[in-house]
Amino acid sequence: MREIFRRQPRFTASDDEDTRSQVPDDLWVKCPRCGELAYTKEHLQTHRVCQHCGYHFRLGARERIALLADAGSFVEWDTDLATDDPLGFVVDGESYADKARKTTAKSGMAEAVVSGQVEIDGQPLALVVTDFSFMGASMGSVYGEKLTRAAERAVAGCTPLLTVSASGGARMQEGLFSLMQMAKTTAALTRLSASRLPFISILTDPTMGGVALLTDPCYGGVTASYATVADIIVAEPGALVGFAGPRVIEQTIRQKLPEGFQTAEFLLEHGLIDRVVPRSALKPTIGLLMTIYQQAAGCLAPPMATADEVADD
Repeated sequence: MREIFRRQPRFTASDDEDTRSQVPDDLWVKCPRCGELAYTKEHLQTHRVCQHCGYHFRLGARERIALLADAGSFVEWDTDLATDDPLGFVVDGESYADKARKTTAKSGMAEAVVSGQVEIDGQPLALVVTDFSFMGASMGSVYGEKLTRAAERAVAGCTPLLTVSASGGARMQEGLFSLMQMAKTTAALTRLSASRLPFISILTDPTMGGVALLTDPCYGGVTASYATVADIIVAEPGALVGFAGPRVIEQTIRQKLPEGFQTAEFLLEHGLIDRVVPRSALKPTIGLLMTIYQQAAGCLAPPMATADEVADD
């Protein structure tokens, strides 16, 4: 009779080991802010936003395009552009070209930028999206060239330009070639502004890179150039946005920075950005802004110019 109430193990040791080995490693996602777990499938359905605390995980360029674009509307530009090694840069026996090839194999990205024609709520735009998995989305010559061409096509097609930025700063392996992208991209955006076409910039975590602060290695980059000269600047909640990192700034000015410094909410309070928009509301927000633009312009934008048409001009 006592045997009935005796607790028996559910699995033998070998059975338990087999069961654990069948559980996928990527079944759960842990939030770095609140520590809560979420099923990966549910995590993807919320576009990588924590359902418990609202923490916004980073998105790749393709995921970002899928989030914003109308289904089947994206047409990619400049897929033939690839990273070169203008300086023959080598560190610890590894060349910049070799590092770029390894990064491409690991990330699946040919460069840190994806650009193309897209529709959002049926309205055409030129779109430029960065991917942090490729060398921290640092801005090099190909990055700058793709952004510049996108701005030129926007002018030719009489359509707005939308950029989604996440970057660690300048592409140090390209030296002066990287630094010159600041002037190159802003010059193209000046022509866009002269054509009275709107430029909307979305800042995501992290968007860094600015003018040197003594020991700061990011001597020129995204935040110091195109990302903060837009007509409308929005950011995702909690995004880190700045020129140099907080540690570098504190070492330079020898002062303690205020709490929340460089977060999207801090920058909104101090006037650098126009609005903090949750990821789920980004597409309808952009669609609304485009509707307002179209009403102000008094007509719908014509179809965008093709790559060949821009090249002929």
